[in-house]
Amino acid sequence: MGERELLARIIPLLGPSKGALVGPGDDAAVLVPGSGPVVISMDTLVEDHDFRLVRPNGFTTTGYDVGWKSAAQNLSDINAMGGTATSLVVSLTLPPATSVAWVEDCARGLAAAISELGADNCSVVGGDLGGGAQLVITAAVTGVLRGAPVLRSGAEPGHTIAIAGTLGRAAAGLALLEDGRPIADFGPAGKELAAAQLRPVPPLASGPAAAAAGASAMLDISDGLVRDAARIATASGVQLDFRPAALLPFAEELRSTADLLGEDPMHWVLGGGEDHGLLATFPADRSLPPGFTAVGSVVPGKPLVTLASRATALRGWDHFAH
Repeated sequence: MGERELLARIIPLLGPSKGALVGPGDDAAVLVPGSGPVVISMDTLVEDHDFRLVRPNGFTTTGYDVGWKSAAQNLSDINAMGGTATSLVVSLTLPPATSVAWVEDCARGLAAAISELGADNCSVVGGDLGGGAQLVITAAVTGVLRGAPVLRSGAEPGHTIAIAGTLGRAAAGLALLEDGRPIADFGPAGKELAAAQLRPVPPLASGPAAAAAGASAMLDISDGLVRDAARIATASGVQLDFRPAALLPFAEELRSTADLLGEDPMHWVLGGGEDHGLLATFPADRSLPPGFTAVGSVVPGKPLVTLASRATALRGWDHFAH
């Protein structure tokens, strides 16, 4: 199938172009200026680096899964700035043997994530198709801010560290998908955790809520709690000290699955990314917005991440180290 025919199949699956004067089909989309500053981000998923089409246990990753994850991780970046997403443009690199059904499924996953995650003002407004040796999906997302962006550099001693969303579930799902046993062997919990890896659910309402509540620093937890916390520590020039007792409930939720795999669930909580929750800091005199849980404090000191004042090893995902 040629490019024109393939586009004719997938564009209708993406839904209407919200807030765009011109959507897919021309050389470029035309957007309506928002009421505040524009924020933009981009993420890429590469076959056999960020996802596998077939896992060691035979599990097949669908186009829907990849489309959903691409949308979710991009929407989460706008959320982490305190913004609201307004548009996505998507580039697909497709090996010649890729089935049309897989590409259609990917389009459905993109549209479903936007809708079901609550990005009501966002839509896919354009993109590009190309050929290559492996599947690659790159999406760029735009958004608008109601006020000032929440950066990584505003944390100060005395501020509260808080989490919105989940921790460790996507990492547990990845461990199950990479295990040799079928997902069905791990019961309903196994299916739910695999879904957390394949189709993450970032808390999109929490970013703007945190900004409105006076969050001093914030980012999306994509590469692991410790690694991402270190980014705030470095940008702000402070130490982030987590309370192990506050993180324990996230680990206990994963305990039974971890026991089946012979793993420590706290490793998933501290080092697992891709849940795409939010890590934020708030001045001590501010109430945490709904959905956030206090997990530690910002303290003076050299940029460092600690657990109960003890240094912890840097862990998490590094694209070039793995």
